[in-house]
Formats: sequence, C-alpha cells, structure tokens
Amino acid sequence: MRDSEFGPVQIVEVSPRDGLQADPADVTTANKVALVERLIAAGNTRIEAASFVSPKAVPKMADGDAVMAGVRSLAGADTVSFSALALNVRGVERAIAAGVGEVTGVVVASETFSQRNQNATVAESIERWKHISAAARAAGVRTSVTISAAFGCPFEGRIDPTRVASIAAELVATEPDELALADTIGVAVPTQVHGLFSTVNDVCGSGPLALRAHFHNTRNTALANIAAALDEGVRIFDSSLGGVGGCPFAPRATGNVATEDVVYMIEQMGYETGIDLDALINAAAWLEDVLGHGIPGLVSKAGGFPTGEHLSH
Repeated sequence: MRDSEFGPVQIVEVSPRDGLQADPADVTTANKVALVERLIAAGNTRIEAASFVSPKAVPKMADGDAVMAGVRSLAGADTVSFSALALNVRGVERAIAAGVGEVTGVVVASETFSQRNQNATVAESIERWKHISAAARAAGVRTSVTISAAFGCPFEGRIDPTRVASIAAELVATEPDELALADTIGVAVPTQVHGLFSTVNDVCGSGPLALRAHFHNTRNTALANIAAALDEGVRIFDSSLGGVGGCPFAPRATGNVATEDVVYMIEQMGYETGIDLDALINAAAWLEDVLGHGIPGLVSKAGGFPTGEHLSH
C-alpha cells in the first residue's frame, strides 16, 4: 500500500450481489457470508451484500434475508455499510427489516432495456424510485440510485447524453445520497466518460450529492474509464472481487471490473483505498475455488508490484 498523494477513493464491493447473481455457480448462503467475511478482513467498508428483488427474476439472490443475518454477526461488521438492491417498496421493507444500511435503486437509460430489465418504462422506474427513496429515508437508511446503460444499450445503441442528464435531473430532485452512472454493457471509452460525467456534474450542481461510477470490463476499457472518471472528480467506484459477474439481462454483458485490478491501479496512481491488496488476491483465489471456474481478474494472477527480490539479474 502506497502513501496517498491525491486523497482517498472509496470502493463499493459488489461481488456478493452483482457478482454472484449472474455466475453459473450456485453459491451457498454460507459461502456468500464467508465471502463477505474475507472482504471485511481485506478492509472493505462498503459492500453490496444482497438483493431484495423477486426471486423469480433473480433466483440466485433469493437468500438475501439469510445472507444479511449472517454478515451482520461477522467480526468487523459494525464498521461496514451493507447495501442491497431493491426495485419496489416491498423490497425496501425487506431490506430494512434485514438490517441494511443503504438501499440502491436502478433506473435504466433506454426504454427497451428498461422494459426487458424491469418490466417498466423509464418514467415508471423513476416513479418507483421516488417511493423507494421515500421509504428508505423514512427509516433513516441511505439511498443511492444508478442510471443503468448510461453509455449504451444492447437494443438501442448509443444513449444521448442529454437523455441521461434529463434522467439525472429527475433523480437529483429526490435527494439521494449518491448517484451512479453505469456502463452496464461495457461499451464506454474514456472520452465518453469525461463528457457524460462533466454533463451530469453540471446537473448535480454544488450540493452534497456524491457521484459514483460502475464500469464493466466487457471490452477491456474499464480501468481506462476509471482513470477518466477520476479526472472528472469521481471518488467512488463499484467493483467486484475477481471481476465476477455482469448483467444477466443484457446479451454478452459479462465483465464487472476486478476489485484487485482497480485497487492496484489507483493506488499506484497515488490514491488511497484503505484496502489490503494481498488480502484481496487471497480472497480472489478462494472465490475461484468456490465457483469452480476461472475468474477474469489479472492482478490476482500476476500479484502486486514486484519488490525486486524475485527478479532475475
């Protein structure tokens, strides 16, 4: 871990939810809790632990209540903010009852993908979010909302940045704690990232709302996009241990960016994450064994920056 030159960057670890929900392996509740335990030990302080959506839509996340019961009793859990996905008020109620500290919602930027992903129009999703947000705030729970497919849609192609900005303006009016832009299908490049975050920054103004980024590495651009977002002032990033997961509702949309790859890059750039890279690498090896297949992360294979003692002369 390097001394910080440019200040802290916060990682939101999404492997227990967004990572595992699309993986072919059937991970037991006990192993989901064990995964979170390893993430806490590595220094993660924000973890997306569960999903409270219809088990018919996402069957691998049907054990959200049991997962939350398990992770809340872990050593160090009191220092971690656990979040969960909810797409309606019933989901929020379940999440709050389970003890989450943050509720996350999603609004898709394209009409076609919104209908296929959430069975609702974009306008209907925004209205749902208003109810979700109100219920969470009434319970004293943090709220974050993600604009999904903000850079491109598998069915409609490129998304007009003014459309994303318009959606962002409606969401900002609900006063969430965070607003995230997601490259759900992994098509974004750094120039797009600069442009869209600059545009949405203008919409957000100078208030307390924090911007977050969620990049997929489907086309090997996630790390470059994170560097671009850092240039735009973004200091909160989603990532998934080992790079597991993707979007189960988008064709060929594999590729959450690997947490260990992100931590390596941004700490070598001079930022501080507070996460132990070696512990992440060990956790990724454990996860690979649990899943029974290889994982795409690279730093977990190559290791951190070489110290010199193993180099040939």
